[in-house]
Amino acid sequence: MATGAAAGRASVRPVDRNGAAPRGSARSKSVAPRRPPSPARARPVADHDGAADVCRVRVAVRIRPKNADELAQGADFDNIVELQPECKKLKLKKNNWASESYQFDEIFTENASQKRVYQVVAKPVVEASHSVLEGYNGTVMAYGQTGTGKTYTVGQLGKEDPSERGIMVRALEHILSSISLETDSVAISYLQLYLESVQDLLAPEKTNIPIVEDPKSGEVSLPGAAIVEIKDLEHVFQLLQIGETNRHAANTKMNTESSRSHAILIIYLQRSVRIKEESTSTIPNVAEHILPDDLPLVLKSKLLIVDLAGSERIDKSGSEGHMIEEAKFINLSLSSLGKCINALAENSPHIPTRDSKLTRMLRDSFGGTARTSLVVTVGPSIRHYSETSSTILFGQRAMKVVNTIRLKEEVDYESLYKKVESEVDHLTSEIERQQKLKHNEKIQLEERLKESETFLNDLRMTSAMQIENLQKEKHQFEYAIKRLMHELEEKEHQNKVLSERIIHLETSLKEKKQQQLEIFSSTKILAETSKGHEKKMVELVKQLEEERSRSASMKSHFNILQQQLSDAQNSAQLQENTARELKRELSKITKEFTSQVHSLEEKNSQLISEKDLIHVELKSAQEKVQHETRHRESLEAEVLRLKRPLTDNCVEESKALSGMIRSGSGLGSDALMSKSGKFKETLSSLRGLISKIFEEVGLTSVLALLKSKDLEVQIHAVKVVANLSVEDINQEKIVVEGGLDALLSLLETSENTTIHRATAGAIANLAMNVSNQGLIMSKGGARLLANVASKTDDLPTMRMVAGAIANLCGNEKWHMMLKRDGGIKAMLGMFQTGNDDVIAQIARGLANFAKCESHVTSQGHRKGPSLLIEDGVLTWIVANSTMFSPPARRHIELAFSYLAQNEENSRDIIVTGGIKELLRISRESSRDDARSLAKKALNSNPAFLKEIQ
Repeated sequence: MATGAAAGRASVRPVDRNGAAPRGSARSKSVAPRRPPSPARARPVADHDGAADVCRVRVAVRIRPKNADELAQGADFDNIVELQPECKKLKLKKNNWASESYQFDEIFTENASQKRVYQVVAKPVVEASHSVLEGYNGTVMAYGQTGTGKTYTVGQLGKEDPSERGIMVRALEHILSSISLETDSVAISYLQLYLESVQDLLAPEKTNIPIVEDPKSGEVSLPGAAIVEIKDLEHVFQLLQIGETNRHAANTKMNTESSRSHAILIIYLQRSVRIKEESTSTIPNVAEHILPDDLPLVLKSKLLIVDLAGSERIDKSGSEGHMIEEAKFINLSLSSLGKCINALAENSPHIPTRDSKLTRMLRDSFGGTARTSLVVTVGPSIRHYSETSSTILFGQRAMKVVNTIRLKEEVDYESLYKKVESEVDHLTSEIERQQKLKHNEKIQLEERLKESETFLNDLRMTSAMQIENLQKEKHQFEYAIKRLMHELEEKEHQNKVLSERIIHLETSLKEKKQQQLEIFSSTKILAETSKGHEKKMVELVKQLEEERSRSASMKSHFNILQQQLSDAQNSAQLQENTARELKRELSKITKEFTSQVHSLEEKNSQLISEKDLIHVELKSAQEKVQHETRHRESLEAEVLRLKRPLTDNCVEESKALSGMIRSGSGLGSDALMSKSGKFKETLSSLRGLISKIFEEVGLTSVLALLKSKDLEVQIHAVKVVANLSVEDINQEKIVVEGGLDALLSLLETSENTTIHRATAGAIANLAMNVSNQGLIMSKGGARLLANVASKTDDLPTMRMVAGAIANLCGNEKWHMMLKRDGGIKAMLGMFQTGNDDVIAQIARGLANFAKCESHVTSQGHRKGPSLLIEDGVLTWIVANSTMFSPPARRHIELAFSYLAQNEENSRDIIVTGGIKELLRISRESSRDDARSLAKKALNSNPAFLKEIQ
């Protein structure tokens, strides 16, 4: 994190202390001076042999007093930190018999005053040898857990009580008392690093201030930050008060005024000094008369006082909402600082200073050219042992960091310019004196001039005679010029005649060009007409080829239909065989049911007696939470014991059967309904028995089992809720008791396929009710169903999800939200499964959607093309309407017929080739309503009539 000092005309004086060698050989460079430099004498290097001062980071530890909570514990409070100030050591107790000892530069007890902390930590950086007042950069920083007194140590104003003043106020007070404002200047910038953004506390409108590093010197600057020159101590209080007001803070469990940002006070100090130049100067003799023997120098130093925000744990501080985001950025920046300290302590070749803006701003403080003091603050409570331990280890690693401090001085060109200006004034007066002497000489020269004028008159007489001779020669030249001009005019007349001939030739040439252009345009028109005929011929050939390809595809499609017919006949035989087997199995299940019902009645009586006992125990219990937990555990055990012999055989089949009856789809559903009357009666009686049992146990208890940590309990509970949701009378109870929220939560959080399938079936049953549809959509049910459809490969789960979305499609109020949440795309995506049951549900949903939309459009409540067209449903219908089982095909034909009723959809239907499909539906569809709707659209839509003709 080392940076170079400024150079240019500035010189960096390395200082040797105790003969220590520098850490690196980096050469300091400079910024450009404000004025073009005058010839200056070279700054001689002091007798230091080019060595730099090597100074490690000094670290002190301060423990805060016990707070109110800790004092309230009294004798039960366990202090984990044992201080040994005389040895500058502390012991960190792990327990009553084990502890670790650490050595620091200074140890402050809980009674240490603010004045002593400043004198030990900050005063050596401000005033001692190689300090800020002597032209060296310095840093004073506070680090520690939140609520341990960092801001009190560093930023306490203490305006009313001077003994309470922190390091910021005391350092500025010390600097102001040690300098002269006539020759020296002090300015400050007060910044905060909040959410990884540098903000100006003195000018809050300045946010996201950039951090700029000089590519040559590596010096860090903050262009745009306000720099305010200090006048007196009262001015200091005003500025610091403004900064504290604008700094982000919040109330947490650890601290009532917890700082949510890192505060950095930058003090810029500029002092004037003079040095005596040596006689070995390389300046020319003329400059030596102008420049003084001692050059004015300026010592420019910078002091950073850093109040770091405290590290915190969310579970201890109780942060929530936006405060969690603040804590994350605070901990990330402190983690980056810790990484840099570790790398410097271990002499790593790479220092990760660019991981955070905090480490970039403190680049000169650790491993750089600044003199750095660090005070780490800790608390005495054993509850924060891990934070206290990490803070102490941070301080230990920081003590291993070594900085190479360097002096930064520059030639004071402003004062030098003033002195040179006075010398210029002196020289100007001297020049004026010399001018007076020259005036006297001028008078003497004038007398000599008069004598020369007489001599000049004589010369004029002789020159007049010479002029007369020259005039005669001039007349001769004029006559020769006139003769040449006459010859020139004759040549110009000849040129005019030639130009007239040229113009005549040009006009004739233009006429010929015009004739050629007319001939060219006529040939071009002929060429274009021939090309047009050629294009028409090509188009006719293409149409002929397309007609041939269509006829070939129709033949292949006819072959496919024949193959499907033979397959359908084979499947019909298989269905008859399966129906016989199902009949035999139904007789077996009926016998088992009767025995299981008797056992359920006996266990029901046991449950009633147990429920009465539990009710009595709940009334007499003193701790409500413990008894509710026991009651829940007993209910889980009893329900599991009841459901294990029952649900494995019955609930899944009854739910699937009820879902197929409600949706009107499923392979062989009509045959099964006709041949299983006794089974349906048994299922209905069983369903009534289960409803009666759970009325006595309580629906709330059943829904509570949905949150059980036992996956098996969750699965059984979901199946029971799905079975109960088949009946309309139970649906309202399930929604009122929070069952819908629990089902949607399971759909989002669970990864179990069985839970997804049962939950989707329950939501499909609830979606049959119009009032429930609004609740499902507003709570994001369509989005959750679409997510499950995109993740699962289980066909029964897909069928349940498709059935639920199909039921939601039957309400036009939620069409826009259903499309936005991905419900339509999810249905089209499930088409790729190729399963007849899934595709039947998809087709039913599209038919519901198109029917409701057509109804709203016909009443004038909606305008524009169908929402299904935007998701490519129309193209899908035209391409696949004849490829599926009869139930799915009937729904698809009905959906397409409803879409054709909206004239806004005409262009898309024509483009996708839907006219042929409409004609086929109007003639061949097995549904009367689909045929009538198709005929109505073909006869009433002008665009369709035109396309048919």
